[in-house]
Amino acid sequence: LSERLVEERELDEFTSGLMSTLAEVSSPMSMLRTAVSASSGYDPDGWDQSTEANERKAMRLIARFPTMIAAFHRLRSEQDMVPPNPKLPHAANFLFMLLGEEPDEEAARAFDICLVLHADHTMNASTFVARVIASTLSDMHSAVTGAIAALKGPLHGGANEAVMEMLEEIGEVDKVEGFVKEKLGRKEKIMGFGHRVYKTEDPRATHLRRLSRELGERAGETRWFEISERIEKVVQDEKGLYPNVDFYAASVYHYLGIPHDLMTTVFAASRVSGWTAHVREQLAD
Repeated sequence: LSERLVEERELDEFTSGLMSTLAEVSSPMSMLRTAVSASSGYDPDGWDQSTEANERKAMRLIARFPTMIAAFHRLRSEQDMVPPNPKLPHAANFLFMLLGEEPDEEAARAFDICLVLHADHTMNASTFVARVIASTLSDMHSAVTGAIAALKGPLHGGANEAVMEMLEEIGEVDKVEGFVKEKLGRKEKIMGFGHRVYKTEDPRATHLRRLSRELGERAGETRWFEISERIEKVVQDEKGLYPNVDFYAASVYHYLGIPHDLMTTVFAASRVSGWTAHVREQLAD
C-alpha cells in the first residue's frame, strides 16, 4: 500500500500547472474542490467505471491530496514547491512537502494518528453527499468533489479552524471562563463541542487531547493545550457537552506547524480514504 501511494503522489501536468492560479485566487478548500474536479479529465483510467479502475482512482486521490495542499500552500507563500520524498511514508511526506523539512519521528507519528482518526466516521454529511452522488452511478471524482464541498462548511469540517481562531482570541487561560460564559449567554456556539452521535466523549477526542498535551510539552508551549483543557471543563460544567474530534485537533495541527486555514483541507486529506471506500461500496451494490 505504501509503495502504491508513493508511486501516485505526483500531480498530472494540467493540475500542477493550475496550482499557481489557484494559489492566487482560491481559498484552500475551494482549491481542493477545483483541483480534484479538474484532475478527473487527466486520470489515467479516464471514465472507466470498472471496479478495478475505481480502486486505482481512489488510490490516486488519497496519494495526491497532500501534494495538492502542499503545492498550493508553498506557492501562495511564495516558496518553492517541495516534491514528494519517495523514502518517506504518507504522513511524514505530507509534513515534509508542506513545511520544507523532514519531520522528526514523534511529529510524523502524531500526524499519522490524526489521519487515522479522521479517516472515516459513519454517515456524516460529506460521506452522505459522496454516496448520494455515487448512487446515480456518477464517477469517483464527482462524488469526492461533492464531499469536499460539504466538508467546506463550518458546521462540518470547518469547525477545527474555528476552534483555533477561538483559542487565539482567548489567548490566556485565565480569560477562558469569562469568554465562554459570555458567549453562551448570547446563545452562541462554542465550536468543537457536541456531536450528533456521541452523547459521551467522542473517542477520537481522547487520543487528540493526549497528543495536544504531548506536542505542547515537546514544543515548550503548553498554552494552547491548557486553554483547550479549561474550555472543556467550563463547557462541561455549564452545558454538559463533551468535545468532539475537531476540538483538540485544532491545537494538535497548530503544534505540528499546519497553518490554520489549511486545517480543513488536512481533514479532507484523511477523509478521502473513507469517502472513496464508501463510493466503491455504493457502486458495488
